[in-house]
Amino acid sequence: MRTFVTAADAGRFQDAAAELRITQQAVSKRIAVLEKYLDVRLFTRTARGAHLTVDGVAFLPHARELLRAADRADASVRPGRRALRVDVVARRIVTAVLLQDFHRAHPSIALDVVTLDVDLDAAIAAVESGTIDATFHAVPARTHLPPSVSAARLIDEPHELLVGPHHPLADAVAVTPDQLLGHRIWMPGLPNRGEVADYYAEFAAAFGVTIDARGPVFAKEAVLDELAESADLATLVGAGTRYLWPDRYDLRRLPIGPPTPIYPLSMIRRADNRHPALDELHDFLLARNCAPPEVWLPTWERTTRTR
Repeated sequence: MRTFVTAADAGRFQDAAAELRITQQAVSKRIAVLEKYLDVRLFTRTARGAHLTVDGVAFLPHARELLRAADRADASVRPGRRALRVDVVARRIVTAVLLQDFHRAHPSIALDVVTLDVDLDAAIAAVESGTIDATFHAVPARTHLPPSVSAARLIDEPHELLVGPHHPLADAVAVTPDQLLGHRIWMPGLPNRGEVADYYAEFAAAFGVTIDARGPVFAKEAVLDELAESADLATLVGAGTRYLWPDRYDLRRLPIGPPTPIYPLSMIRRADNRHPALDELHDFLLARNCAPPEVWLPTWERTTRTR
């Protein structure tokens, strides 16, 4: 197929042979095999060269598309040529923000950004099977990691308190965890199992905070709308989470600490994955990770922060 397209573009089998670095006889033989398979004549041979027949002209665009598909298939599995496939879990959280920053710093690296919307065990299985190159999750100590899979803690994300302008803490520059006592922390839809649920359960127990996960779950925008009007509702968000809201909402993001509650995220990957961009992503995240000096971490955190 590639010989056919090259010969069609060159107009002479001799020129096609030179471009493909094969003999003219080999070009003729390949074209003859293709013509026999298709049961049509693709070229009219003359002393001045080879010209496409009507069938050859009709076949040419399809041949080009087949070659493009073959090239895409080759690139999809060849390390360094295929896109790095990364699960960012959700497109508004810090992992998506950092991956966008990575793309800006390394625009030549092709990325395939996905959100699998699965729990930790399923995400690990996706990495092990090769469905994705990397994912980001907190990794509790009880987590079983297959021998082929590794986890390196690269993102320590501080928490912030998000409140509306009528909330008693709205004018604070920052709040300590102790100041959250007695305030309603509203997080509708908070999972009741998994590493996220475990984190907030231990956070609430450590600081005596009550987290209210009740209520129907609408879009995040609905929560922001409720916060803007409320004098008692507050919620917790990651410092790297992206939210947009109308100016009239006048919402406030208040840093928490000291100690600063940190949600620890590890990059999970196969140890034998040879995609060169994986190491570049690891080093980029390592350089960007800078946690406050006094932090609070859940006791079940498994992975040691990579330095």
